[in-house]
Amino acid sequence: MNPRIDLVWLGGALAPPSWEVGELRYIDDSAAAVNAIVTRYSAESIADAWLFWDSRIPPPDVGLLERLLSKPGDIWHAGLALGQRGKPEIADFVIPTWTLSRDPDSGVEAMSWRSSFRACLVRTEVLRWGGPRADFSSLDGAALEWAHRCVMYGAMPRSCTDLIPRTSTLQRDALPLSDEFRFARLRFGTLWAAWAAWRALATGYASLEAIGDAWLASRGSRCESPPQPFISKPSLARSAPPSISVLIPTLHRYPYLRTVLGQLRSQTVAAREIIVIDQTPKELRDQTIGAEFADLPLVLITLDEAGQSTARNAGLVRAVGDAVLFLDDDDEIEEDLIARHLDHIAATGAEVSSGVAREPGSSRLPEEFTRIRASDVFPTNNTLALRTALERSGLFDVAFDHGARADGDLGMRIYLAGAVMWLAPSISVFHHHAPRGGLRTHRARVITYESSRRRVTQRHVPDVTELYRAMRYFSAAQLREMIIQAALGTLSAHGGAFRRALKLAYGLAMMPLTLLELRRRLNAARAMLASFPQIPPLPPRFR
Repeated sequence: MNPRIDLVWLGGALAPPSWEVGELRYIDDSAAAVNAIVTRYSAESIADAWLFWDSRIPPPDVGLLERLLSKPGDIWHAGLALGQRGKPEIADFVIPTWTLSRDPDSGVEAMSWRSSFRACLVRTEVLRWGGPRADFSSLDGAALEWAHRCVMYGAMPRSCTDLIPRTSTLQRDALPLSDEFRFARLRFGTLWAAWAAWRALATGYASLEAIGDAWLASRGSRCESPPQPFISKPSLARSAPPSISVLIPTLHRYPYLRTVLGQLRSQTVAAREIIVIDQTPKELRDQTIGAEFADLPLVLITLDEAGQSTARNAGLVRAVGDAVLFLDDDDEIEEDLIARHLDHIAATGAEVSSGVAREPGSSRLPEEFTRIRASDVFPTNNTLALRTALERSGLFDVAFDHGARADGDLGMRIYLAGAVMWLAPSISVFHHHAPRGGLRTHRARVITYESSRRRVTQRHVPDVTELYRAMRYFSAAQLREMIIQAALGTLSAHGGAFRRALKLAYGLAMMPLTLLELRRRLNAARAMLASFPQIPPLPPRFR
């Protein structure tokens, strides 16, 4: 049965087309008008989806709309083709190098919150959950805030430039600065909005008078969470569950490795193969693992030179499963870990299902990591990825062999290639953060963000490879904001007032050394760009 799609015709530049697949409504192209029609009609609507459309753009083919609704996702829009790329710019002062701050290329259907109601297909249940706000001066500002809210609370917006003709252009006004500040207040809170105002003034993004007027105009906009997260329920064709290759690199961690291999014995859904890539030096290598776990479909690969990207790539080249479960050698897992990932991809149509990791001594997970939502992370200690996603992205960049964020780099490329990625906080592992082995062998991740907040004398600054990743995907201005936030972050600590004051004093005293170290790492990251990236493709399956 074909879906019912209601058309909301924005503005009156042209007469609407003949529309036989749903109701047709006319409204002004304003945030208040869109808010009003959603508020009035969405609760009782019998449509499967609504199509919001600017009357100046030729309408899309209904067949395309039906194909989109048969796919994973909740919202499809042409925002990136309609001038929303990089908007609102003030967000770069708050989330400069967030994965989803990097827009996918034109022509790639991919996750994107840079939406526009001028060409937007939305499942009706999303509108019942929450529509755009009426207090934005511009429709484009309201669309950005709404889609960002959707991403963070469970709905999946996708950029689809095929919605509009490639020759279509609209003359539009710039996003009002008051809407930029309204966005910042609503999505990040007043303190972060104030920080953005200061950075806007310091960088010359806007004048003091313009910032003052915009700040006053955005008063009353407060950061609010939806009453409940959105649970995506697309009707998707189910296929047979994929076969699973489990991938575990290991280095100097045999006691931990034995634990996770033992737990893989008792999985309710068995893996097709378990690939262990052992990078421990020959003279220290444990030769008994194969015999001890002979009952498992174990594949042992040994490497004489340690490197996390090289190791995982060697395993991926060997893998024969339809999907790969990435684990660390110091994970502990529950018996239904594989089953829960498979259930998650079956329910959402995801190509990538990422869980979370609980760690010893860590504080609670950030609130945004407690909801099922579009994923902005790719943790290689608890992620199941279909082979199709890896075929489009390529394998790990060997630039990260001895440095942090190899997972973030691969996750970025998988996202930019258009994969559907979901985060499932209920799928968790216990990650020991073993004090020996792994990246610590290369003196990477010796100090983590979490440990620096717990210890007064620890300062967490980005590794060389983290800066290299930022240089690859983000602008010089975004990199600058990342560095400023990292430096100021060394002044911060968890705990009571005395502990925070002590950390502030220590951080200020050490700031000259912190800045020198950041400069050294920046220079090293720039030097890396001369030799990297080096990203092997995923070859045909090993037989």
